[in-house]
Amino acid sequence: MSSKGWFNLETAGGTIPETQFFEGEPAFKALGLTRTQRLYGFVGCYAFGLVLSVLGTVMLFVGSLTTFAILYGLGTVISLIGTGFLIGFTKQLKLMFKPVRVIATILVLSMIVMIFVSAFVLNSGTLSIIFVVLEYLAFLWYTLSYIPYARSAVLKVFGMA
Repeated sequence: MSSKGWFNLETAGGTIPETQFFEGEPAFKALGLTRTQRLYGFVGCYAFGLVLSVLGTVMLFVGSLTTFAILYGLGTVISLIGTGFLIGFTKQLKLMFKPVRVIATILVLSMIVMIFVSAFVLNSGTLSIIFVVLEYLAFLWYTLSYIPYARSAVLKVFGMA
């Protein structure tokens, strides 16, 4: 064990396989990001996005619909960008629009837009909450598409398969 701690991916050497989440991408090679730095980028973006989304949700219940939409929308987008650190930004975009997840991707992105529309144009907190729930469900379905048989298992649990 290295003195750098248990989460040091560099000392693990060959024990961590080069899976789809760590395949090299020219952008990362040019930036010189290691696996550990890429994981930190993912965790940092995801955590920052989560904080913004939670703050936005708090602002919704305080009554500031505009602040909610901005913070929640930015939080969601930053969290989504964070996954680009795992597989590369170009590969992420290609995977997002594969036939298996294109509908979920479009739903997630359109729900983000609808959150802004409901907040800025329609000035409706109720619709904003509905779109947040729909966006969350679409993002969950999108995420499940990366796990083998996860969608089938969920459909079986709900008696839909």
